[in-house]
Amino acid sequence: MSSRRSRSSQSGASAEITDAQITDLVSKLQQLIPELRARRSDKVSSAKVLQETCNYIKNLHREVDDLSDRLSQLLANTDSNSAQAAIIRSILM
Repeated sequence: MSSRRSRSSQSGASAEITDAQITDLVSKLQQLIPELRARRSDKVSSAKVLQETCNYIKNLHREVDDLSDRLSQLLANTDSNSAQAAIIRSILM
């Protein structure tokens, strides 16, 4: 039983996120998100970086959904044996 406790407490300690790791993550996110790269010289809070990252990911999801809908509509409106339908299917796969 004591060996179980020591293993679980060791794994719990390694799961904690350090301030340095948070700072590193925020720095990397700032470099990746276009809206934040433009303001790189400004001091941006971690909360703002995370909010902008979430907004960026939501926008990407929305764009992917829109593109998926458009491709589905194109596929529905084309002859299933046509070259255009084959191209659309290859994009979706």
